[in-house]
Amino acid sequence: VPRNYDPALHPFEVPREYTRALNATKLERVFAKPFLSSLDGHRDGVNCMAKHPKSLSTVLSGACDGEVKIWNLTKRQCIRTIQAHEGFVRGMCARFCGTSFFTVGDDKTVKQWKMESPEYGEEEEPIHTILGKTVYTGIDHHWKEAVFATCGHQVDIWDEQRTSPMCSLTWGFDSISSVKFNPIETYLLGSCASDRNIVLYDMRKSTPLKKVILNMRTNTLCWNPMEAFVFTAANEDYNLYTFDMRYLESPVTVHMDHVSAVLDVDYSPTGKEFVSASFDKSVRIFPVDKGHSREVYHTKRMQHVITVKWTSDNKYILCGSDEMNIRLWKANASEKLGVLAPREKAAMNYNQKLKEKFQYHPQIRRIAQHRHLPKSIFCQIKEQRIMREARRRKELNRRKHSKPGSMPFVSERKKHIVAVVK
Repeated sequence: VPRNYDPALHPFEVPREYTRALNATKLERVFAKPFLSSLDGHRDGVNCMAKHPKSLSTVLSGACDGEVKIWNLTKRQCIRTIQAHEGFVRGMCARFCGTSFFTVGDDKTVKQWKMESPEYGEEEEPIHTILGKTVYTGIDHHWKEAVFATCGHQVDIWDEQRTSPMCSLTWGFDSISSVKFNPIETYLLGSCASDRNIVLYDMRKSTPLKKVILNMRTNTLCWNPMEAFVFTAANEDYNLYTFDMRYLESPVTVHMDHVSAVLDVDYSPTGKEFVSASFDKSVRIFPVDKGHSREVYHTKRMQHVITVKWTSDNKYILCGSDEMNIRLWKANASEKLGVLAPREKAAMNYNQKLKEKFQYHPQIRRIAQHRHLPKSIFCQIKEQRIMREARRRKELNRRKHSKPGSMPFVSERKKHIVAVVK
């Protein structure tokens, strides 16, 4: 469309666009209905989940009673159930080719299963079983080779063909809760231990590289699938920390919004956002470079959220919680699912640009940021704000009444780091 950009011909352009942006923001909140469905069938709390690397509609979940289920997301049905372990299923991961998957449990075993259901009359049993000496708390598969890593008392690197580990990595003497391979620099691993450490290992040198000690324990970490050196750690002190592994002295960003321990974190495939699951019965979505979440999801029945996954097509989020349900959410709360007409697409893009243009205007910002929270979370946020303010006031008073320079300013990022050991 030819258009004359002479401003004299468009005297009310900004007021008109502002009104449209306001309406678009209001409509976005009206249509924000993120919850899609719940997958029920487990008889105990859902403890871990894994994505299928090749199929978008397949997801695997493991429960606290040792049961593993494979789900079809398009039909929203369970297609296969395996009684995999005695006790908890502690961790699971799919092989990079998608033909099999691995589970570890409280019964000190690592088991490899076929992804396809057994033929008629065939027994449901694992391809391989490895009996270990200690309980395994987590597992992750290499992104390109037939190698996987387990963690527990130490980090073990296994070859799929062998029943004993290729090498065992340890630094300190504490149980390790999770281990993750880097998706880009595939020989790098990160692990979190219960002595408040995050340790980075290099598979080629079979030695630990360096570790960072935080004030409180880190539950799990997740590598950014787009930026090789960046990872985000979910901590017990209600925060998430995004680190650049080259400069562990201070995190790149501290993400604060949860009001209880953060139990799991997973990146979107674009690497621009991540989703976190918390003990406070809510799921939050954070942009990587922002300190506060852009979205919070909760339902009345949802209990402590233990595990969370962002699907590989960047559209959906899955979370598994204490009360035996896996819930499916939209990653973009007000997005319209299904086929869009070209005019709808154009209108959506236009509205999106308008919202970006006016995003800092007070009215629009207030509407866009407003979220209805459960009473418990709302009250805890209020309480923590008062506590934070009190701590700040106390620090200011101390600084005012002590010798100049004796109380240095410590930035929020550096407050939570105890030490970096290389």
